[in-house]
Amino acid sequence: MEEAKRAPITDAGRTVVTGDPTQGGGITLAVAGLVPDLAGVAPNVPFLCDFPRATTLTDRHPYREIGAYLNVFRDRVAAVRSTLAYFDGVHFAARGTAPALFSTALEDQVCPPSTVYAAYNAYPVAEKDIKVYEFNGHEGGGTHQDAARLAWLRGLEGFGVAG
Repeated sequence: MEEAKRAPITDAGRTVVTGDPTQGGGITLAVAGLVPDLAGVAPNVPFLCDFPRATTLTDRHPYREIGAYLNVFRDRVAAVRSTLAYFDGVHFAARGTAPALFSTALEDQVCPPSTVYAAYNAYPVAEKDIKVYEFNGHEGGGTHQDAARLAWLRGLEGFGVAG
C-alpha cells in the first residue's frame, strides 16, 4: 500500500481502500489499521471480526473449525483466542484514522452482523457510517452498496465532483 501511495500517478492524499464481502472487507480493515494517512476506508461486510463471538454464534467455516478444535482441546480456549486476536478485524478497526463506510447484512451467517458491528463500534473515527441490509445474507447490499459507496466517495473531502 505504501508503494502504491508513492507511485508518481497516485495522489497519496486521495488514497481510499475498499473491499467487498468476506476477505475483501476484512483486508480493508487490516489496511485501515496498518496504513496511516488514508483518505477513506470502506469495508463491505468485513470477515473475521470478533472471533470470540463469531465462534459461538455461527456454525459456518472457519468458525466451525475453531469450535471443532476447541471441542477436542477444551483447555486451549484462552490460547486460541489470544492467537486469533492478531487477525481480528476489531483490533485493526480500533487503529483506523480515516473516515469510514461499513456495511452489514442482518441475515448473514458467514459474517454475522454483530461481529461487523463490533468492528464498527471499535472504529474510533467520528466520521463513519454503516449501511444495514435487513433482508440480505452474505451478498450484503450488492449494487445498492456499490451506489452507496460511490455517493460516500463523492462526499469525501477532495473527492467531490466539480460543478
